[in-house]
This record gives sequence, C-alpha cells and structure tokens, in this order.
Amino acid sequence: MSGKLHNKTAMITGGSAGIGLATAKRFAAEGARVVITGRNAATLDKAVQEIGHGALGVQADSASLEDLDQLYHTVSSTFGGIDVLVANAAVYVLGPLADFTEAMFDRQSNVNFKGTFFTVQKALPYLKEGASVILLSSVVNGMGVPNHASYAATKAAIRSLGRSFAVELLGRGIRVNVLTPGPVDTNVFDQAAATKEEASAMKKAMGDFTPLKRLGRPEEIAGAALYLASDESAFMIGAELLLDGGLGSL
Repeated sequence: MSGKLHNKTAMITGGSAGIGLATAKRFAAEGARVVITGRNAATLDKAVQEIGHGALGVQADSASLEDLDQLYHTVSSTFGGIDVLVANAAVYVLGPLADFTEAMFDRQSNVNFKGTFFTVQKALPYLKEGASVILLSSVVNGMGVPNHASYAATKAAIRSLGRSFAVELLGRGIRVNVLTPGPVDTNVFDQAAATKEEASAMKKAMGDFTPLKRLGRPEEIAGAALYLASDESAFMIGAELLLDGGLGSL
C-alpha cells in the first residue's frame, strides 16, 4: 500500500461489518490509526482482529448522545485529535408506506439521520484542522423506490447535511463530502429480510436492477472512501461521490 493515511487517526462508525469494516481495513493498510464503533461487542472484537494494525473498537450506538460523548472521550485520550471521520453507521428498515410503524420510523431516523448529525457535532472539538469528514448516503437519496420511503428520506437528509456541514466547517479547513453507494453486497440484506432465501432474492433483484448487473463490493466503496480521506481530494468539498453501478444515472 502507498501509505496515503500515514500517521493519521481515522474513526469509522458502524465499522464492524460491511462497508465500514472494508473501509477500516483499507485505512489501516494505508497507515492510519483506526477506531471503529459497533453495537455488538462480539462482532466488534472480531472486526478489530480482522483489521489488525492496532485498531481500537469502541462499543457505541450512534443514536445515543451519551455513547457518542464517551466514544470521543476514549478516542481523544487514546489518540488525540481525529484526522478522518466516517459517519457510516446506519440501519436498513424497509416496508410499504401503509404498514410502516412509528417504531420502525424512529429506529431508522434515530440512527441514520440523528446519529449522523450528532456524530459530526460531537466530533467538532476533536477534529483537527484540515480533517476530512465523510458521510455515507445512498443512491436512493434521489430516487423513488417502493418500500424505501423512510430509508431514502434519511439518506437524502444526509446528502443535505453534507452541504450544510461543509459550509459551516470551511473556516477550520475541514472538508465534508458525501459518499453515495448503490446496492452493495453486505449483511444488510440479511437484516432487512425474514429468511436467507428472501435475502438472496433481494440481492439478485438489486443486482439485476443495476446497469452493471451486479452488486457493488464493500472494497470498491472503501477505495472511494480512501480518496475522500486522503489529500488527493483536497479540492473536493460539499460534494457527492457516486458509486452506484450506473443506477442513478443510466
């Protein structure tokens, strides 16, 4: 690897699986001191072992402001300031409008929208000058997709936050950008489906719906995250980097 993040501290919420874990591995391989969060202690410990390179795992729920406060206290006391922040933690709750419950709505909004907002707000005292902040959205932020109304709305909100945060933090030299994947082959399908068979069917349908006729790979999204985290994207701010297999454009 080229050491693009040598001696930098990177924190990734929801870093114990999927895109977050792939990004943590790539950042660590590029020389970063990596901190990941997750809600499940066993999954978090396993992820830390996979990442290696002295990675630190902190059990935290991004929807809990108390957890975020404790998280940043731990990170600052261990590594000092933060050079790269990836707000990746999210849940994928699907359902038709007529059947969507308040509990489903609140769970999704609290993690995806509120969690992203306060992950960045609580990080402000610890972000170094020139830091890179990366928010994870989704290609559905600009689409109408059945059963995705709540999820798509939270991801559209994150795209909006990217613009607003970028303007507010410009004076500190902090760059905020949005990374927007299409459907990616992760365990999120298992969370959204009732059975393994249903999850497999969802994956096939999503892949077939994409112009490239396949799902994205977590490692592909991690490569884009590395670009946004590194100095190579120094002239990019408040922007959206779309990796969706052509889904939002073709």
